[in-house]
Parts: sequence; C-alpha cells; structure tokens
Amino acid sequence: MATASIAVRSAFGVALAALIAARAVRRRSLDAWGGAAGFAVMALHLACGYRYGALLLAFFFTSSKVTKIGEDRKRRVEEDFKEGGQRNWIQVLANSAIATVLVILLAIMTGGQDSHLPTHCLNCRRVPSSDHHDRLCLSFALRRSPLVLPVRKGTNGGVTLQGLLAATAGGLTIGLTFVAVGLMTAECSFDMSFQQLLVIPISAAAGLLGSLIDSLLGATLQFSGYCSVRNKVVSKRGPTVTKISGMTILDNDAVNAVSVLLTSVITAYACIVFF
Repeated sequence: MATASIAVRSAFGVALAALIAARAVRRRSLDAWGGAAGFAVMALHLACGYRYGALLLAFFFTSSKVTKIGEDRKRRVEEDFKEGGQRNWIQVLANSAIATVLVILLAIMTGGQDSHLPTHCLNCRRVPSSDHHDRLCLSFALRRSPLVLPVRKGTNGGVTLQGLLAATAGGLTIGLTFVAVGLMTAECSFDMSFQQLLVIPISAAAGLLGSLIDSLLGATLQFSGYCSVRNKVVSKRGPTVTKISGMTILDNDAVNAVSVLLTSVITAYACIVFF
C-alpha cells in the first residue's frame, strides 16, 4: 500500500510540476533552465509528501509576487533586470536546495510514507515518538518563508517598509499553508494544539528575519556600484564604477544561499524551543 501511494504521489507530482514549470517559463518567472530545475524540485517535493509540495507552491507564488514589487524602478537602475524575474537554475537551487535536503531527510525518516508524518496533527503530546520528526518538518515549513531583498534604488542591501511587510506577509502565508494543509490531510479536529498554531507567527517572523539577513549580507558582503556610463547599479568593479556599498565576497546567488542557511538554522532552533 505504501509503495502504491508513493507511486501515485510521484506520478501526480511529475504532472503538476510540469504544468507549473511550463506556466512559470511562459510568464517569464523562470528561464528555460530555471524551469527545468523548478520542475525537478517540485516533483521531488510532491513525491515526498503533498504537504511539502503545497509549501513549495506557496513559496514560489508569494516570492514571484514579491519580486514584482518596484519593478519599474528596478528596470531603470538594475543592470541584470529581467521582465518577470526570470530566475535561472542557479537562483532556483540557491533558494530551494536546503529545503530539498530537508525533504529527503524527512522522506528517509518516515520511509516515504506520507501518511506517517505530514498528515498527523503535529502534537508531540499525542505522538511522543514523533518529536524529532515534527521539529524537522516544522523547520522545513519555516524555511519556506520567502527570503526577499527589498531594494532601494537598486542597491544590494537596501530596505523598504513595503519590502519588509511583503516578506512578513509571505512568511505568514507559508505558516497558514502549513497549518491548513495539515488540517485537511490529517485525522485532526479543529481543536488544534496551541503549539501547532505557533507555526503561523513564527513563520511570519522567519519571513521578516530572512529578509533582514539577506539585506545585511547584501549590504556588507556583496559589491554594489554605480556605472556612470550605463547609468545602472552594477555588481562588479570597473573604471567607470563608483562604489556604493559592500565587498566583493559574495554574489547575489551566494547571498541567497547563505541567508537561507542562516534562517534555516535559526528557525530550526525556534522549533526545538517552542515545539
């Protein structure tokens, strides 16, 4: 039965991932290789559990919306601006590789049985033996909070109130998705534990935290300069480039990956403390 369930889930995951990737490429949210990477990541998440797939979908759609904030301003000042965002495969993996590793770990821990971990009520008092499974699953959910870099005049590390609110709202959406999908797929009543409801505010806080970490790294370890010839904010030094901020240590993809890692560690610790 478990093998059949995994096979059905995997087939559904491949079909849905193909549709979503094709749509993302058509809408220019991803380029061709980004679509291929997104397809692989989505198919894997759904094969491991419906809840993981739902969280990834929520992350993708919310982060795509956030990316469009200030699009006109970005078009004018950013050297690598692309309509719709058009993330490539490196950008996709920089934001999803850690979550994918967590999904694989959870699948190994549960034997690939979606009915064991993702569908129960996440109440450690009801299922004492699942303590560590719960915490890892919850840290996965909080990790899915969109890590965005609110940009002010195209400068890495710039922060705007609109961007911070969007990041917090994105994290809130992830938390609500985690609880709602769990409620729909678990044998739970609506009398959920207080611990489970804590996922929502912690997830919102993780969205804000991830944005701040991303911005801090971008402002300090990623170079930003203004090119007087192109009239653009650029990420590489040159004879016509005046430095704005940061050191040439990390590029944008590395900033995303490091901020994901740091946010994952912090939110995992929060899960251990609260759950």
